[in-house]
Amino acid sequence: MKNVWGLFAAFFLLFFPAGAEARDSSHNWHGSVADYLNSVFGIDPNAGLTAFPILRIPMGGRSEGMAGAFSAVADDISFLEHNPAGSSMLEKSEIALFHNNWIADANVVALAFASRHEDAGFAAGIQWLYIPFTEYNMFGNRVSRGYYSEGVATLNISYNFFRGYYFSGLSVGANLKGAFRIVPDFSDADDLGNNQGAVMPGSGREQSAIMAMADLGILTRFNFLKRYSSREKNSAAALVVHNLGPPSMGDPLPSALTVGFSHRPARPLLFSFDVTMPMNFADMSLSERPYWAFGFAGEATSFLSMRAGVMGRAGNARITVGSGIKLQKLALEVNYTLDLATQIQPMNRVSLGVRLNLGDQGRGARAEKVDELYLAGLEAYSRADFHSARASWEEALRLDPRFEPAHEGLRIIQRTLEVEERIMEMQRLDF
Repeated sequence: MKNVWGLFAAFFLLFFPAGAEARDSSHNWHGSVADYLNSVFGIDPNAGLTAFPILRIPMGGRSEGMAGAFSAVADDISFLEHNPAGSSMLEKSEIALFHNNWIADANVVALAFASRHEDAGFAAGIQWLYIPFTEYNMFGNRVSRGYYSEGVATLNISYNFFRGYYFSGLSVGANLKGAFRIVPDFSDADDLGNNQGAVMPGSGREQSAIMAMADLGILTRFNFLKRYSSREKNSAAALVVHNLGPPSMGDPLPSALTVGFSHRPARPLLFSFDVTMPMNFADMSLSERPYWAFGFAGEATSFLSMRAGVMGRAGNARITVGSGIKLQKLALEVNYTLDLATQIQPMNRVSLGVRLNLGDQGRGARAEKVDELYLAGLEAYSRADFHSARASWEEALRLDPRFEPAHEGLRIIQRTLEVEERIMEMQRLDF
């Protein structure tokens, strides 16, 4: 437990060092962090050239608390944003609601559902960005009002190939997404840009748009430098392509290629790392610079977890800290983000999330029963009761045909019986 908090504290102090300047109450540490990050990562001249900003705004939840380094983690409903292959490896079905306050009065809300049936996973979600819009003319009179809105609806499907006891499988998934943008009508302006106050009917509709796109992802899990006992794999690797689709009204989508890796060196600790290469398919020379994200999560207790992360992105570096409380069927998530795309102020941005656990469709209970049958078979085999051992392992395979240790046990029994038969034949010949 001390190691968990120690690592979390070391990570936090790495980005928020305590010094004489930090102890000065008049010092704006948010501004200092922003200046430092800007000096490190610089400004990207190609930023802001793509359509649908909502595609780059995180819904919230555990993935945002890890600064978006989640493509190889993908173990809760946040996979929907980061790796569509995650649904076929999801442990439990989930439904979640997220709220994220963005810039000034801009807000993002999202609702998502995900489930898995054996090796197939599926999910659906909707995300909505809305900004109050009020227009005044040059005389200060209000002439137009409404909401600027963007939304994304997502349908997900994935399948886990080659799953077994020793190999977690290779999951391949896809998101099919439909995005919309709604712009309120606005007024005309003279040659100098002065608002004349006459609202132009249909002006907002001309700027509104509908677009279709897709995400593709691959995910696999494996053991690497594992120092503890667990059936769960402690490492994972991922490859994801985001937002493949044609331009929207001449503006390209924020397409990107992400490579991710995650590692759990000890049971309560998780580290993840993503590298992303944005791709402007309208003109590759106008693509944004590659960037990276690093995330950390630690379980302080069985119900309390902490997480932190940093995203190294030119012009939009991000530092996050967060926490989650897991109850029997409910998980509450809260994240604080210092994001250079938003205002630098004492309370920069907070996102909230609620996840409801809908159960695992009996997979956990079945796995426990398979383990019990396998151990019963081992005990019977140790007594040379091959008949009972065979019966136990065959029953285990009936419940889980991919439980390879039971297959191995049956092969051992078969070889043992064959050896005994040869010995009996040799004894008969000698007699």
